[in-house]
Amino acid sequence: MLTRPLTRILLGAVIAGNGINLLVLSATGSAGREPLLYGVELGRVTDPLPQAIALTAIVITLATTAFLLAMAYRSHQLTGTDEVHDDDEDRRIVLRAEVLGERDELRERYRAEAEPSAEAQRRYRAERRRLRARLRADRALQARGRDASGDLWHDVLGADAEDYAAERPTERPEPPTNRGDTG
Repeated sequence: MLTRPLTRILLGAVIAGNGINLLVLSATGSAGREPLLYGVELGRVTDPLPQAIALTAIVITLATTAFLLAMAYRSHQLTGTDEVHDDDEDRRIVLRAEVLGERDELRERYRAEAEPSAEAQRRYRAERRRLRARLRADRALQARGRDASGDLWHDVLGADAEDYAAERPTERPEPPTNRGDTG
């Protein structure tokens, strides 16, 4: 369900929503002790709460479907595909967690030695510099990517009217001189 294309995510969300609605409705039982309608036997009245929950879930699923369809359409307009790409921020968070984990492991190994030698201290500092350099290189790559991405308004909202000006004729056609009977 959570693979790359937005259409698959959309289909998965719709199927999951419908399945949950069916589960809730199938789990309903008879109403409680006090029926809403007087004079009706309890076996004929079902509990209205699960039905209200299912109706609410249907509305939420419809809104989610509309949102995902709009995202897929806009993504297809901008990139020609509805493929979901990796988020740079997520990648940066994972890299930072990896580097911090390696740094903690390195620190534990260094502190585990009773009396670290000068060579061990030199290796420890070199490894720390290498880890910091990885983070710096990723930050620099992210900054370069941000600068080269282009106009944010054009990327998010689509082309402006000025972008279409080149496609329009620069001169207006002359109005007809003979107006005919309309004067």
